[in-house]
Amino acid sequence: MEKKIAVILGDGIGPEVTQQSIKVLDAVAKHYNHKFHYSFGLMGADAIDKTGNPLPDETIELCLNSDAVLFGAIGHPKYDNDPSAKVRPEQGLLKLRKSLQLFANIRPVNTFPTLQHLSPLKAKNLEGVDCVIYRELTGGIYFGAKNLSDDGTTASDECSYSAAEIERIAHLAFKAAQKRRKKLTLVDKANVLETSRLWRKVVQAMASQYPDVTVDFLFVDNAAMQLIVNPKQFDVILTENMFGDILSDEASVITGSLGLLPSASVGNGGALFEPIHGSYPQAAGKDIANPLGSILSAAMLLDHFGLHTEAAKVRSAVQWTLDNSFVTKDIDPVNFYFTSTIGELISDLVQDKIPSELHPENIQLRKSTII
Repeated sequence: MEKKIAVILGDGIGPEVTQQSIKVLDAVAKHYNHKFHYSFGLMGADAIDKTGNPLPDETIELCLNSDAVLFGAIGHPKYDNDPSAKVRPEQGLLKLRKSLQLFANIRPVNTFPTLQHLSPLKAKNLEGVDCVIYRELTGGIYFGAKNLSDDGTTASDECSYSAAEIERIAHLAFKAAQKRRKKLTLVDKANVLETSRLWRKVVQAMASQYPDVTVDFLFVDNAAMQLIVNPKQFDVILTENMFGDILSDEASVITGSLGLLPSASVGNGGALFEPIHGSYPQAAGKDIANPLGSILSAAMLLDHFGLHTEAAKVRSAVQWTLDNSFVTKDIDPVNFYFTSTIGELISDLVQDKIPSELHPENIQLRKSTII
């Protein structure tokens, strides 16, 4: 198979973790006889610094002409701490989602038995957690009209949804539920918001098309609580843009580290794959960031290409590193391995270069050389 992949390294730790994903994809290509061609584009604070634009037209064109996009992270403190900034890194990501028509963000949430001690939840609440969040990505309050009064004392953000916008992501969520445990939970605020009432009406009407899927409904405040109290009750969670943003970030900490979870954004014009963590500028350039969220996002990219055996091999390699305590500083602040070491280790595992009985002393702590 031969595919073109657009790469946006982004800000902060984005370049470091994405380079490990490329390393793993190269290992997959070599081991399974594929060809992946990479082209690099700018977005975010990096793009603003170099061009004045958070998303140059060249990057949009690059992504439109690629089979998938691999993205790192976005954001910088100099913009986060300046609410008056007119040009912001996040504008680039929002524009890219619109340009590529990426209307659905898919975030799987799984737990790892060896990391249960890092989770804020009790071990008994972590058993059997396996859900996926389908977040609508190009509508709602993030894309609505924004107004600020002339005197700067009154502001508004419009939240708007059409039935068609709801239907297209709901179909994806229903189909995902059919392949999983056949349960879909719509999260809304239908007791208060008119847009939520439309979401509930549309999903209720669609349910008859998927008779094998059980549908239930939760208000967003209750859903936020249930994710902590009993997360294993969820299979597929469907929700609108802002609720999905908040709930998926909440769900991510269940695993014990923000660096572990991947995501995919899909739609009519392409597909983009990225870890759910932010740019984490405090760790940038130190080779200590966790690359597993990015590497697992690359596995989702392989699934998107139909390379399911290859994706499973990557996930198995990731699981092996966790089971054998080859982890980054966020997981073990004392006996940790560098970002680049983990990338090399997983690449070698994918190519069957690591012996089945590998002893930890054969890999130097905090070194990028496997010996």
